[in-house]
Amino acid sequence: MKELIDFDGMFDEKLAEYMEENAGKYSEKQWETLIPKLYKKFGDTFIKRVQNTPNGYYAAMTDEELVDSLVRHVREEIPVSDFLCRELERRDCPDSLLALLQTDDQELVTLALNVVGGNPKAFPSYLELIAKTEDEDVRDAVCEQLKSNADAAKDRALELYAEGVEKDRMLEILSRVKERDDRIFEILMREFRLAEEIPLHASYLAAYGDARALPVLMETIDREEIDYLEFQELKYAIEALGGEYTKPRDFSEDPYYLEIAEQSQILPDFTGNEKKTDA
Repeated sequence: MKELIDFDGMFDEKLAEYMEENAGKYSEKQWETLIPKLYKKFGDTFIKRVQNTPNGYYAAMTDEELVDSLVRHVREEIPVSDFLCRELERRDCPDSLLALLQTDDQELVTLALNVVGGNPKAFPSYLELIAKTEDEDVRDAVCEQLKSNADAAKDRALELYAEGVEKDRMLEILSRVKERDDRIFEILMREFRLAEEIPLHASYLAAYGDARALPVLMETIDREEIDYLEFQELKYAIEALGGEYTKPRDFSEDPYYLEIAEQSQILPDFTGNEKKTDA
């Protein structure tokens, strides 16, 4: 079993020494730029205790050893360094890392999710994770990864939608599919027609980008009963699909319009040459 090394702790010690030696030499903003560069350089610095560099230490491990180290770092509350995470990223999503997505440890799930990112190999696991987890932050993060390459997630997302699993998130994923698919278009149109949340479902049609949705969008935006927020999202969707809506509308009595207008009032300028007052 490989020894757990707190490389971040080592770096923090060296950084503290460096900052003390160079006190006053850099501004706070310059330090913010310099520290990541120093950390990256530290990754290739030979450390006598481990007889290797941080990057080299992890590069010498097998996939299973890397994942085991990640798990032990979390369970033993030793900081997980970027050097470990970046080496895992380079391994192209080993099965032992995917297995962490199915654990009940949300910290490990989140770490694995961040390391795996948008790798399509993980998409089946991601979709199952959306279906089973109770953590909304994890669901949102997984959904964002799936949307980044939605074509690779399409078939399973269609199945889960048909099963009624996380339908809104499946719609969000399907709306990002680039390859035209009549099944997706028909689903998005049907859900739009039935939707109580018109802005949300209009945004799905805008994201999908199929101009065949324009007649229904134009018909909907023309209804007198739509509110200002619905109007704005519908107008955006129409323009996103290459259409245009120019009919004048009066929302001066609409509560959403009034609220937005109130919030957007120009604030008084307290930065000019007005007489200063004591606090």
